Amino acid sequence: MLPGNYNNNYQIVQTPGYFAILSEQPHQTRIVPLTQHSPLPQDVKQWMGDSRGHWEGDTLVVETSNLRFNDQSKFGNQYDGIADDNLRVTERFARTAADLIIYRATIIDPTVYTKPWTIELPLQKVTEPVYEYACHEGNYGLAGILSGARAEEKKAAEQNLGHR
Repeated sequence: MLPGNYNNNYQIVQTPGYFAILSEQPHQTRIVPLTQHSPLPQDVKQWMGDSRGHWEGDTLVVETSNLRFNDQSKFGNQYDGIADDNLRVTERFARTAADLIIYRATIIDPTVYTKPWTIELPLQKVTEPVYEYACHEGNYGLAGILSGARAEEKKAAEQNLGHR
């Protein structure tokens, strides 16, 4: 949930048994059970980890462990390269106003850090939609793509005129 360069919007949905967070970038959804599910065995690793949520008063607490790591791993958007498979994250979501959630994450990784560290960010409600994140390299070729399509359309139209 750490902000990146752009596309820092999230859609958060709660159902009776789950809490889901859709991130605009990299367009992934974390689904966190809020019921008493048994944690995964320690040898079962997942890219976004094994998250379990519970309520402490009005604050949602999410504990995540069992993150799968290699040289391309990351938890959320920005932990890339600064943790290993001993990473545990405790997140707290406290709604302090109708349009504000205070997000707090404590990072614990004893093989990387000498002690846990915590970050806190405000998550302000926005009315804009969450867009699908996708690479846009094709935009540079759009003029050529469209001119080719227009040429094909022109050719088809000329052929149709010739058949009348």
